[in-house]
Amino acid sequence: MSERAGAAQAAPGAVLETSGGANQVRVRAYNERLVMSLVRRHSGLSKADIARRSGLSAQTVTVIMRALESEGLLIRGTPVRGKVGQPSVPMRLNPDAVYSFGVKIGRRSADLVLMDFVGRIRLQVHRTYPYPMPAPLLAFIAEGIAELEGRLTPQDRARIAGIGIAAPFELWSWAEEVGAPPSDMNEWRGVDLQAEIEARVSYPVFLQNDATSACAAELVFGVGPQYPDFIYFFIGSFIGGGVVLNSALFSGRTGTAGAVGSLPVQRRDGKTVQLLKIASIFVLENLLREHGINPETLWYSAEDWIDFGEPLEIWIQDTAAALAQAIVASASVIDFSAAVIDGGFPAWVRERVVVATRAAVKQLDLQGVVMPEIVEGAVGSQARSVGGASLPLFSRYLLDQNVLFKELA
Repeated sequence: MSERAGAAQAAPGAVLETSGGANQVRVRAYNERLVMSLVRRHSGLSKADIARRSGLSAQTVTVIMRALESEGLLIRGTPVRGKVGQPSVPMRLNPDAVYSFGVKIGRRSADLVLMDFVGRIRLQVHRTYPYPMPAPLLAFIAEGIAELEGRLTPQDRARIAGIGIAAPFELWSWAEEVGAPPSDMNEWRGVDLQAEIEARVSYPVFLQNDATSACAAELVFGVGPQYPDFIYFFIGSFIGGGVVLNSALFSGRTGTAGAVGSLPVQRRDGKTVQLLKIASIFVLENLLREHGINPETLWYSAEDWIDFGEPLEIWIQDTAAALAQAIVASASVIDFSAAVIDGGFPAWVRERVVVATRAAVKQLDLQGVVMPEIVEGAVGSQARSVGGASLPLFSRYLLDQNVLFKELA
C-alpha cells in the first residue's frame, strides 16, 4: 500500500497510462482510488460497469481490481445472472479492510468512534462535561484510543488508517451561552489541537470543523447521492452547516461558506438575531431550566432524549420558524435541490423539526422563490464523528473531490 498511500493524485481525467516511472505510479494510484471510489459510491459494481463509468479500458480495470482484491480491499459479491454470457460479479469494498478513528468534540460532550471502510461505526466511547477543557479532552482521546485498540486484534489494529478530529473552531467563543467561565475557555486560544493529539498517538491526524464534518458525512454516507446541490443544517449545542454544489462541499473564498448559524432571522418578538440564537440546543437547555427541568439529560446520549413536553415543543416550533426563514433566504441565492436537517438528537425529534419547518415555510412569502425539498438527514447524531473518521480514508484510499477537507500542517 505504500505507493497508493504516498503517491500524489493525478488530475481528474488522467486515467491513461503515461511514460515515465514516476508518472505511472501517480496515475496507477489515481486509477486505484477512482475504482474504489466508484465501488463505494454505488455500493458495488462489476468490472464492465466500472470500465463504463470511469473511462478506463477493460484490461486496465481487470488489472486494478485483481490487485485490490488480492490486497483485501475489494471483495466479490453474489453473481448476477439472467443476462446473455457469463454472470456479472459485483465487487464491493471490504468493510474489514480499513478502519479509522473519528473524534467529535462538542461543547457538552465528546465522542470517539472506530469506523470501518464502508462508514459503519464498530466501537465507540462517549464523555460528557459542562464545557470542554483542553487537558481532560486530550486525555479522553488518548485513553479512549488505547481502550478501543485493546478491544481489537493485532491484525485489526494494523488496518487503522488514522484519526479525524471534528471540532468547532474558536472553542473559546460563546462561553457565556454554555455557562463556561471565559477565563477557562480562553485556555483554548493557545492550543494547537492537531499537534497536541499527534504527540499522543501513533497515527496520522486530520482536523476539520465539526459542522463541515457532519455535512461531509451526509454527502458521502447519507442523502448526498440523491441531491447534487443542498444546504445542510446540523443542530448541535450551536447550529452549523454546509453547502454542497455539484456533489462537492463548497467552502468559499475564506473557507467559511455554509456558516449558517450567522444567518439573520426574526424571532417571536420581531427582533432580528442570528439563527444560532434560536435553533441551537443550548436554547433548549435554557428553556428546560426555566421550566424547572435539569437539562443535563440532553448530554448523556443524543439517541435517548425523553419528550420534555411543553418546553421541547416551544423549542421545536421556534427552531422551525427560524429554519424556514434561513432556507427561504438560502434558496433565494442558490437554487438548491434540498435543504437537509439533522442534529444531535433522536430521529423522532429530527422528524418533528422537519415537519414543523415544512409547515413554517408555508407561512412565508415565497413569491419568486423556488423552494428546495426539505428532508431529514440520514446519518444522524453521529454525523460529526463519522465525518471526522472519513478524513483518513479519503486521504489514503479514496478520491476526495466529493469531500473537501483541510489537512492542517
